[in-house]
Amino acid sequence: MNRLILVFLIFSSGVFAQHHPIAFATKSELGYVSKSISNNFLFKESYSAIKKDVDSFLTKDIDVPFPKDPAGGYTHDQHKFLYTLMFNSGTLYQITGEKKYAELVKKIFLKYAVLNPTLKNHPQATSAYAGRLFWQALNDANWLVYTGMAFDCIHDYLTPAERSLISNGAFKPIVEYFTHDQKMWFNLIHNHAVWACAGVGIVGIATDNEDYINMALYGTEKDGKAGFLAQLNGLFSPDGFYHEGPYYTRYALLPFYLFANAINNVRPALKIFSYRNSILKKALEVALNQTNISGEFYSYNDALKDKTYLTNEIVVAVDIACQVYGVDSSLLAISKFQNRVILNKGGVDISNALNSNKSKQLQYKYHSAEYTDGANGDFGGLSIMRNGKDNNFTSLIYKYTSHGLSHGHYDKLNIQMYDNGNEILQDYGAARFINIEHKWGGRYLPETNAYAQQTIAHNTITVDETSHYNGKENVAELNHPNKLFGKIGEYKVQYMSVEDTSAYKDVIMHRTNFLIKLPGLNKPLVVDIFKTTSTSTHQYDLPFNYLGTLMKTNFKYQYASNSLSTLGNKNGYQFLWKEASAKNVAPFTQFTFLNHSTFYTISSLVNDSVDVFFTRIGANDSNFNLRRDPSYILRTKGQNQTYINVVEPHGNFSAVSEIASQSFSNIQMIKKIQDDDDYTIAEITVQGKKLLVVQANKNFSQLSSHEIKQINIKFTGPVYVEFDGSTIQ
Repeated sequence: MNRLILVFLIFSSGVFAQHHPIAFATKSELGYVSKSISNNFLFKESYSAIKKDVDSFLTKDIDVPFPKDPAGGYTHDQHKFLYTLMFNSGTLYQITGEKKYAELVKKIFLKYAVLNPTLKNHPQATSAYAGRLFWQALNDANWLVYTGMAFDCIHDYLTPAERSLISNGAFKPIVEYFTHDQKMWFNLIHNHAVWACAGVGIVGIATDNEDYINMALYGTEKDGKAGFLAQLNGLFSPDGFYHEGPYYTRYALLPFYLFANAINNVRPALKIFSYRNSILKKALEVALNQTNISGEFYSYNDALKDKTYLTNEIVVAVDIACQVYGVDSSLLAISKFQNRVILNKGGVDISNALNSNKSKQLQYKYHSAEYTDGANGDFGGLSIMRNGKDNNFTSLIYKYTSHGLSHGHYDKLNIQMYDNGNEILQDYGAARFINIEHKWGGRYLPETNAYAQQTIAHNTITVDETSHYNGKENVAELNHPNKLFGKIGEYKVQYMSVEDTSAYKDVIMHRTNFLIKLPGLNKPLVVDIFKTTSTSTHQYDLPFNYLGTLMKTNFKYQYASNSLSTLGNKNGYQFLWKEASAKNVAPFTQFTFLNHSTFYTISSLVNDSVDVFFTRIGANDSNFNLRRDPSYILRTKGQNQTYINVVEPHGNFSAVSEIASQSFSNIQMIKKIQDDDDYTIAEITVQGKKLLVVQANKNFSQLSSHEIKQINIKFTGPVYVEFDGSTIQ
């Protein structure tokens, strides 16, 4: 904190003066860009696409409408379109020197200078954080970011009177609304406030307003407790893991990188790109490593599926990162897939590098990783275990993070699985059709809270049909699971063991996930040991929200042929139809399904017997807001329960040749050799051979020695894995 105050005091003295443009790029940088347009194909294509789009509006009368529509409506989309058009046109003015581009930006700004002072809260606002031009203030912050850079580009084209008119008419009403009426929102540690700080700060740089810049950097009170630097301190763990999850990392990286770039130009002594050991570099790397091979971000928390690193936010972040930190092969591979660059020096550098590496196979290098959560890295975390080569690999994501602010879900110790780029065990993500007016005005649907955030929508245990923390965000925000032990990396056996003592008052949950590559199997096995401990009897539901088509079970079930009923009446259960069920199934169960061309079998062992439910989303969803996805749910009742599950990819089905190979599971039996306070020992029969998985339940030190005379083994550390008589690790 003292450091922040010291930096502020240094920069608050003296006369504020600068040359324009400087927010998006400097004059000399844009001169370099201008000279580079014809040098290589990708940059020229990116430039030409922007120029063609802007040129089509040069002679048109641009409508700047009075705001009235929700997300996806005409006025919403028009204002969103306009801020992009203004920024692109301003950039073209700097690159080409042609006044027609500056004139277009000025004409639109003069209309906003008349409109914005007349605006009150948006008529479609549904929260306390209403916007003026848009239904939520967040979108107004987007508008400030882009139009601030546009103003900076045409700053010297405008007369002093025009600059004053636009500054006071177009910008001041929104900036004052943010920093006075919405002060609490502006000072939040949240992705909304990142955009707000970036918008106010960039406008401050563009209009030579030092007060705006200091509020953006240090909060409205300028004490460092809020503002851009506080966001960098509070939203990222030391690893670069972003508190709200990868979907929102993607969204926040654009204002983080754009404002950091502007600050780097204006206040280089801050060394913003080196801040917190280059936290922005780490943040981008962590975000990209949390994507599937098709570039889709992992969909936990309030995430929308199909959002990829092709999105504009990641294009901007990658290009600025390459300019600041240098072009490396991983980012170059991403840029090649993006197939476009922004019109800055980083875009030129990337284009030059791609031009020089035409003959090379560029591929982003995914890797196993463990990330801590929380500003100090002590609020849980997330592990990604991967095994395979190139694009043919299996990924297991184990989520034991903190809640994730208002976009978090109630899903401690949740897992997801991807294989060959296909989602196998899914996280539902968020219920939303973004910017589609028909669906709740493009906002988050009520089913996000009612179903998608609830625990039963996730691959973790729900106790007594009640979500973790009883679905209360203010309680969830204060708690997190605790890592017990783990080993993540390029190993034949990867594992992570985590305990949660706070999601339920009377239940301790302890889950250990292994990703094990065995000789003789093409794909790794997921071995999942999930233990619950309680002093009372409870109902435990463990779902596997799978994607695929049921092929086979080793038990008989009753299909609901005449009428459907719901699995429950609250906490997400009310949305699940019971399509089939089986009662008191023998402890060893198997369920096989087909996803794309691969078979997957979930083999399970529970303490005694288990009730099984095949469910499908869709009950009580009269507006068809939710996907009709299936789930396979194991239910037990008791005090202390231990589930041992093996998720096995196997075989192949070719629709072309109509041949199925290895369609039956290689897992023949699961036995529990020991399960007490000291150890849990699972014996899994794989193709007639014994896989022994041992985990310590008390002494987790990597240096501790263990001897289990019952099975005649000695080992060091919390885990021992043996296959066919040989230790593997």
